[in-house]
Amino acid sequence: MATRTLRTVVKALLAPALALGVTAGLATAPAQAAVWNTCDQWGNTNLGGYTLYNNIWGSGPGAQCVWANSGTNWGVWANHPDTGGIKSYPNSKKVVNRSISSLRTLTSSYSVSVPSAGAYNTSYDIWDTDHDYEIMLWVNQYGPVGPLGSSQGTVTLGGHTWNVYKGDNGSNQVFSFLRTSRSTSGTVDMLPILRWIKDTKRWMGDETIGDVQFGYEITSSSGGMDFRTDNLTVTAG
Repeated sequence: MATRTLRTVVKALLAPALALGVTAGLATAPAQAAVWNTCDQWGNTNLGGYTLYNNIWGSGPGAQCVWANSGTNWGVWANHPDTGGIKSYPNSKKVVNRSISSLRTLTSSYSVSVPSAGAYNTSYDIWDTDHDYEIMLWVNQYGPVGPLGSSQGTVTLGGHTWNVYKGDNGSNQVFSFLRTSRSTSGTVDMLPILRWIKDTKRWMGDETIGDVQFGYEITSSSGGMDFRTDNLTVTAG
């Protein structure tokens, strides 16, 4: 399970494998020049109300570079070895900072292009401000990857049907919702999911939702693979 909070780090030279991926990674950006790109392990920037993170946080990673035309149109080239364990979670984050009870809407639309190889999931990662709770919404997955915790059954919420898992990573509670079929585009109404966790299951109280992240939790992408977010919107009100 990924730790998404950006650590304060002193920028240093990346491992040789990361350095080797710079040219290949940037070459996958669209024909027009991207307004931002980085191969830094913790590289990040703010674009149009969204924060982009390269976020190579796991052990034994390979090369990874992220490019962006905006906070809602961006992509990743990653060449992580075919070994177990999550290597990274490149993502775009939208800050919410609203309690569940005060929200009237929390929705997102997504459109992605992802490889048919490797091991990864495309997912939302929703955090409360204290980082006591992590709500993951997997809209697609490929390869030998799976959620933390035990099965809690199946539920239809927010326009999708999900297999639900509940676990604890030692730092926070994790509630994972895995879409029962793969999707590369759609709209998710997140508020009914949060209310179901809070009111129906009573797994948490009226938490303040800090931010909504959307990205790719990558375990392996040997040989170099492209992950593109063609469009993303997160709306809270």
